[in-house]
Amino acid sequence: MNKLMISSYLLLIISIISILYCLIFSPVDWIVYGIAIVFIPIFILSLGLITMAKAKKEEVEERREEPFIGY
Repeated sequence: MNKLMISSYLLLIISIISILYCLIFSPVDWIVYGIAIVFIPIFILSLGLITMAKAKKEEVEERREEPFIGY
């Protein structure tokens, strides 16, 4: 789970920095479009992964005893 949290936070930080770059410095249009197409979905995906990686209080024991096998 630590790898998932670290990679999710890393993707979140990279996407926030790239989106803020476009908002502040106003680069050429094709760069803005490329960043919007790539990094806005990555931002949303990383928020979802961070939310999924956090265990609720009642699930903490269950996750330690039994590995995640999917749904």
